[in-house]
Amino acid sequence: MRRAVPIAAILLIAGAALAQRYGGFQREDDAPRPTFPATGEFHFVRVEYTDLPQFHRSFRFASRRAGGDGWWIVDWPDSDDHFTLGVQRLTRIDAGEPTHFKLTDQRLFDHPWLYATQTGWWGLSDAEIARLREYFLRGGFLVVDDFWGPEQWEVFRMTMDRVFPGKPIDDIALTDPVMHVLYDIEQKDLTWIPGTRHLRRGYDGSIGVQQPPGTQPAWRAIEDDRGRMVVAANFNTDVGDAWEYADSPIYPEPMTALAYRYGLNYLVYAMTH
Repeated sequence: MRRAVPIAAILLIAGAALAQRYGGFQREDDAPRPTFPATGEFHFVRVEYTDLPQFHRSFRFASRRAGGDGWWIVDWPDSDDHFTLGVQRLTRIDAGEPTHFKLTDQRLFDHPWLYATQTGWWGLSDAEIARLREYFLRGGFLVVDDFWGPEQWEVFRMTMDRVFPGKPIDDIALTDPVMHVLYDIEQKDLTWIPGTRHLRRGYDGSIGVQQPPGTQPAWRAIEDDRGRMVVAANFNTDVGDAWEYADSPIYPEPMTALAYRYGLNYLVYAMTH
């Protein structure tokens, strides 16, 4: 990490990540959160984790519905709610109310599928590392999302090496079962999914998309000793924003559709493997 870019530069990048909430394309609707059954065979579980000290920001999002401390909360609750609505609409899975737990919470073991965002900023404690390892060994599945560039990748890689020392993080092959368990994901789908901070409004009111330089999207995974995928890593891409803005006319519909295909494939794989 000594070779990483200066902290000030990294925090500028971090500030840009928050722009999707503080400026540019903000949600303007006043719709209440949807209601969900209290129980179900699937709950969207967002992981609360410890931030790296130098990247920790205590902030309150500019939303009357959301408040929290730490990078884990980015895109909450709209992303979680919209994905859950998609599960209800597009599958036969009995989806209950989305929730969020600390990584050390014993209730994690009741859920086969977890989601963590901004994992280029996390700094897991030894207790969190031990719990995540145990969760995987018991059959759990983790989706990580919305982290960008070599510095954030290195933070994520080193963290996972603490969980499973020496385990490779490989690109997901198009022939992998996770790419076909519900929807067929093809070569053309190995593209990036933009965050709202990557959208640009033209003079004529049209919405364009600008990919950050040097951000080749990658869809990668970690497998356990039996060859079962336990981590799906959405790198240089922002699936969570595509879910969050699923009902917004500013967000490209094809990218939302692709984000749902990935997310639902991950979910069905986790619940059947």
